[in-house]
Amino acid sequence: MAQRTTKAEAAETTTATDVASAYEPGNEADFERLYQTSYGRILGTLTAMLGDRAAAEDCCQDAFERAYKKWSAWQPIAPAEAWVHRIAINAAVSYRRKMKLREVGEVIRRMGRPEGPPDPQDQIERRDLAEALAKLPPKQAAAIVLRHYHGYTNRAIAQALGIPERTVASRLAIAKQRLRGMLSQSYGIQLDDEKPRLAIAD
Repeated sequence: MAQRTTKAEAAETTTATDVASAYEPGNEADFERLYQTSYGRILGTLTAMLGDRAAAEDCCQDAFERAYKKWSAWQPIAPAEAWVHRIAINAAVSYRRKMKLREVGEVIRRMGRPEGPPDPQDQIERRDLAEALAKLPPKQAAAIVLRHYHGYTNRAIAQALGIPERTVASRLAIAKQRLRGMLSQSYGIQLDDEKPRLAIAD
């Protein structure tokens, strides 16, 4: 007889794109678990979009506060993390529009990169990539980060951004083309759809 898997055990293997039924609307413990498991990924997305860690933290916290207020009314037709991601991305878009952000603050840190001693050239490349991402329209930057840093599928990206799924592929293609154009003078850029990562190749 197969061993029964408890809800708590199943939750340990739940990822951003898993079934929405892993969480129960209005359940306080489930919302706390959602916060603990998804905060880092959502913060990473907003940091990449805004180029400013402090602003990203503010938007991320605001997004979770808004999500908490709507938690009882949340409909589990999409992954809970994608739902919060959408709220957070909208908050970041509003922030960028209001502040007319033009400069990048903090370099994107450790997104899909191996641990190890800091390398000066690597830090330069990360800075340049962060600057290039911040110059993209907010939802194009978010689509790139969701795919290549977090491994989101087109469907999950569509749910997070609030756009039709058929739009995601074209938005990713346009964003990649713009990134290559901005970075081609200094680096070759590797954007592999088959792997959830974004890296600059020498």
